[in-house]
Amino acid sequence: MRNSINILVADDEKKIVEVVKSYLEKEGYTVYEAYNGKDAVAMFERINPSLIVLDLMMPDMTGTEVCKVVRKKSRVPIIMLTAKIDEESILEGFHIGADDYITKPFSPRQLIARVTALLRRSENESSLVSTTLSFHEEDLVIEDMKHQVKKAGKIINLTSTEYKLLLTMFKYRQKAFTREELVCIVLGEDYDGFDRVIDTHIKNIRRKIEDTPKNPQYLITVHGIGYKFGGD
Repeated sequence: MRNSINILVADDEKKIVEVVKSYLEKEGYTVYEAYNGKDAVAMFERINPSLIVLDLMMPDMTGTEVCKVVRKKSRVPIIMLTAKIDEESILEGFHIGADDYITKPFSPRQLIARVTALLRRSENESSLVSTTLSFHEEDLVIEDMKHQVKKAGKIINLTSTEYKLLLTMFKYRQKAFTREELVCIVLGEDYDGFDRVIDTHIKNIRRKIEDTPKNPQYLITVHGIGYKFGGD
């Protein structure tokens, strides 16, 4: 049983919430419900969930707006539910801080697999490094025990996927990663989306940690290959 793991499910379709809740509870998770955006934010602040399943289109506040509010305070993994299947809509979801997405209609078993994988990656983040790392005279600092990243002395908010991506590139500082490698490491071998989503995550991290995102010093593009970490 996983009674200590709280999951927030937010969707304005009651049937979807009931089905998702039923499957999650069978896995031992404790599930909290919200049927509109404002209630989702209030519930997030009350229970501090380990993961959020969030519908993109909801009354009062959209899933996009909820995600933005959450990301100002937390790196909790977020899975977006969306009826939109075009690439731009999906990339926008990652841009605002989602860690994964599932398009409607979806298989509850697939959702459970995604939830399990995200929670496992979140739990394993601390095993990647065990020390505080700093670069460019502490311009950029990662404190693994606290799961914190600081830029110029200020704590910055990264999603769990962004944190895992940055931490991986920290650890293997001499390696140039292909997009496929980063997808496998960060999103898992069972990820069935497109590898260009890595570009969106890199863009988001650069916006948060680089002085000049278009001329980065930490997350460097290796043309024809992918990306590498450029800190000394």
